[in-house]
Amino acid sequence: MKKIVVIGGGTGLPVLLRGLKQYDVDLTAIVTVADDGGSSGRLRDELDMPPPGDIRNVLAALSDVEPLIIELFQHRFENGNGLSGHSLGNLILAAMTSITGDFVRAVREMGKVLNVRGKVLPAANESVVLHAEMEDGTIVSGESKIPYSGKQIKRVFLTPENIEPLDETITELRTADLIVIGPGSLYTSILPNLLVPKIGEEVCKSKAKKVYICNVMTQAGETLNYTASDHVKALYDHMACAFLDAVIVNDAPILPETKERYAKEFAAPVVCDIRELEALGLQVICDALIDERDGTVRHDTKKIAALLVSLLAPPSHDTHV
Repeated sequence: MKKIVVIGGGTGLPVLLRGLKQYDVDLTAIVTVADDGGSSGRLRDELDMPPPGDIRNVLAALSDVEPLIIELFQHRFENGNGLSGHSLGNLILAAMTSITGDFVRAVREMGKVLNVRGKVLPAANESVVLHAEMEDGTIVSGESKIPYSGKQIKRVFLTPENIEPLDETITELRTADLIVIGPGSLYTSILPNLLVPKIGEEVCKSKAKKVYICNVMTQAGETLNYTASDHVKALYDHMACAFLDAVIVNDAPILPETKERYAKEFAAPVVCDIRELEALGLQVICDALIDERDGTVRHDTKKIAALLVSLLAPPSHDTHV
């Protein structure tokens, strides 16, 4: 069975995994633990545990249980002293961490309870803090604060510096047939995984095919006015190698009213600048890959999953578009 390892976090990763779990592949998700906002941030600070939010969403996406169970797991309390803002799944992961004494084991046990298809691995078994050095030299600390600094990001980095990934994560990367980066916020969801020292090294060394799924829209405070090649260059600037083989970019037009809504948040469609991407030596797959409804644009989980699985096949035709 072919092995796919997906690296990311945020809202993009669960969308992708919901499509991939329908295929007969060995699936592993490596998920960021740099979140410090909302319910995750509160649990992280109060209980000295890695933030559970991104992990929770991935467990829910890969689970194979009754929809009501997932609704319960994802339920967020809207009121209640101390409960308001917390999701039940975050609280369950916090309780399981307390019972087992270990966050990774808590995630593993929850995976069994939720009948998860695949493995869900935190990028580290400890909380990490994400920092951004801005173009003007100032440092902003905290994943949730970085996009709101109003400044252009020069680079991001983690503390502590000596973070260790799980042995299992390294094994999964070494035995992968396909490594998928993204989709997700470039600086606050994707890079916090790749900046864990040994994870970045293993991705660079891996013989697997490595593909980056570029975001559909730019993101104010992170990737304002970035083209697809700007996203790739930012990844390369943070790594010790030019590690990607292929890049997947949406080129379907977005409805004018949806564009208008995103423009209020200073977000615009990411341009698939094919020549610049090809100049980086990449296989470029530009295609209609979005699911647009209710004024929101997401990747089409079925199309993206089918495309990724097709990359596992021996090359019999040119997928270059």
